[in-house]
Amino acid sequence: MLPWLHLDRATIPGDGGELRLKQRGSEFSIMLGSTELMNSRLSGSEEALATLSCERIAGRKSPSMLIGGLGMGFTLRAALGALPDDARVVVAELVPAVVEWGRGPLADLHGGTLDDPRVEIHVGDVGALIRSRKAAYDAILLDVDNGPDGLTRASNDGLYSHDGLRAAKSALRPNGVLAVWSSAPDRGFTRRLHETGFATDEISVRASSRNSGARHVLWMATRR
Repeated sequence: MLPWLHLDRATIPGDGGELRLKQRGSEFSIMLGSTELMNSRLSGSEEALATLSCERIAGRKSPSMLIGGLGMGFTLRAALGALPDDARVVVAELVPAVVEWGRGPLADLHGGTLDDPRVEIHVGDVGALIRSRKAAYDAILLDVDNGPDGLTRASNDGLYSHDGLRAAKSALRPNGVLAVWSSAPDRGFTRRLHETGFATDEISVRASSRNSGARHVLWMATRR
């Protein structure tokens, strides 16, 4: 068994915490403390977050998408594969080093998507970006924590609160989609989506693109 090699570390802005990038052979992992946030072998649910969202906004002219969290680029890559040439995708990534990793040791995973002309990289808080926009996006995809709570930093809790959901609803165009990734179900979050006026589907998907591994949860919430 090959040992894990430590490649880099990065501090999360705001309320702290540290990300660590590791490699074992061709496998990569991003850790927060003892919690693995991402692994290059498990991309299925992140890809599904993008493809299911794109299906729900298919046929729209010049669709605009906001992706919260770059990670290893699986969601962005899948979105670009499904979106038309006139689409616009803004990726909000809080940690500058994650973008640097995407152009460095993780470049093969990203497959050139960071240089796609449809893509704009915003280094900053996705919540602030959401709150500053009105009717700007056809879809908002959130994969910034391991679920609808502030795992990577406590202030992310606001994204999943009633106020945060109302802000997301305001930032969406009519019939726009808010898609949220989670490692596990959360009844309280489902309830808040309904209370905020979203029509919501909760979908179970496999972690691996080979339809294996743990089950993750995606919320597909439509602005009514």
